[in-house]
Amino acid sequence: MLGFQDEVWWSRFARPSLKAWSAGPALRLQQLSADPQDTEPKALSCYGLLRADTGRMLLRFVRGRPVSQVTEDFLSWVCERLASEGKKALLMIWDNASWHVSQRVRAWIGAHNRRAKAEGGVRIVTCRLPSKSPWLNRIEPCWVHGKRAIHEPERPLTIAEVMERVCTYYGCEQLPPLEQDVG
Repeated sequence: MLGFQDEVWWSRFARPSLKAWSAGPALRLQQLSADPQDTEPKALSCYGLLRADTGRMLLRFVRGRPVSQVTEDFLSWVCERLASEGKKALLMIWDNASWHVSQRVRAWIGAHNRRAKAEGGVRIVTCRLPSKSPWLNRIEPCWVHGKRAIHEPERPLTIAEVMERVCTYYGCEQLPPLEQDVG
């Protein structure tokens, strides 16, 4: 199966660029500010895989930042999902983010592929995109459209609302966020 993988930050405050026709002055979205009592994070990280076979997304949110360990957890989850559908290999297109090209992730993929070959499962073949070429990754426009679709002009969304709206927009099951190991 061919898949396009990337991570994105879903901000509770930043507004997507939108265009609107107006007979008068240009319409502008106002930047929202955080309430000092608001303890929720300002943004939420999310891993995604756009499937070329179905055009659907596999999404997992992250508590914390995208790091090598979370990338391994996401790839393991994706492989389990694809194995349950009878898939044997994932050709994955992704960028050169530090958590993709790290020695740890490359070693994990190698060990995972050896296990998948010996015991059965989905093998991962990575294809890294050239640096600074996001237009080659078909998942990038999906993120832009999603950010426009879920925004709330009147108030900041809660983290739970962001997760619910994103999963609804992409037609994905809302699963517990992946956890970044701290330590």
